[in-house]
Amino acid sequence: VAAFDSFRFIIKGSLAGAAVYVAYDQGLLGSGAEGAEALKKAQTVLPPAIKEWTSYVGWEVRTMQINTLPPTPKIDFSPSDSWNKGVQTVMSALSVAPTRACEYTMEGWKYMKDLVK
Repeated sequence: VAAFDSFRFIIKGSLAGAAVYVAYDQGLLGSGAEGAEALKKAQTVLPPAIKEWTSYVGWEVRTMQINTLPPTPKIDFSPSDSWNKGVQTVMSALSVAPTRACEYTMEGWKYMKDLVK
């Protein structure tokens, strides 16, 4: 059983490593501009690849004689804008953290003093 668990761990680790390598190789782990470029490239490459794969598997014949795939949905998503919004939100929270910590500490002391009275 232990050998099987270690074998599964090695397989899962290999798959995870391969996924990270492919993501890095395609530019998904780079800057926001590189991620947006990789997304555009995927949007142009995936539909023909899916069509080829389904014709190879034979799904076109078995699925009500459909010869074409439905059009791919248009994704209006900018990774760089989302990344920048996330960074701005985190930095904003960090910039007000000392002030909020002081306010909460003062409220806590005031609450404790009111309890002791």
